[in-house]
Amino acid sequence: MQKQAQIQHWTSTPLHRAWLPDSQRLNDRILAGYAGLSAEDFSHRSHFIAGRFENLYLQRGRIPGLSDVLTLAEGLARDILGHPGPLRCGFWLNAMEAGHTTSEHTHEENDELLSGVYYVATPPDSGDLVLRDGPLLIRLTPTPGTCVFFPPDLPHWVEVNESPGLRLSIGMNFGPAA
Repeated sequence: MQKQAQIQHWTSTPLHRAWLPDSQRLNDRILAGYAGLSAEDFSHRSHFIAGRFENLYLQRGRIPGLSDVLTLAEGLARDILGHPGPLRCGFWLNAMEAGHTTSEHTHEENDELLSGVYYVATPPDSGDLVLRDGPLLIRLTPTPGTCVFFPPDLPHWVEVNESPGLRLSIGMNFGPAA
């Protein structure tokens, strides 16, 4: 019998965190698939800041485990939103080597209802997720196998990866299906 992911809610701001079942196996498959990618595997890359592309886009089935994570995250997003039907899921990889950071931004460019991130690899000191809720800064230390969901208009960024290892996450936006 497969375990259901558990959603944790914070009350000070509309943030949600969930741990995905079987995440170690999924993360190992995603990391192995990522290691085999070349620049030609990405359909496009965006947000070229400080010498790197922050967002790397590829086909959903391009690396093993990725589609499984996205399917689980879509179910969690439907639960969080109370949305009975299908959702559109846009996603990208964010690969941060030592010294990399992600600039402050929001995800409200289209008709997104919810944004999220899933953590594949997060060595110690690889950068906290920081969310700005008015004057309040919320700092979350990432854990592999964890999804964090938040409103698309909530400003956020990732601190500098001070580890020698790769910090790999999957960014997601959920909106109404076309």
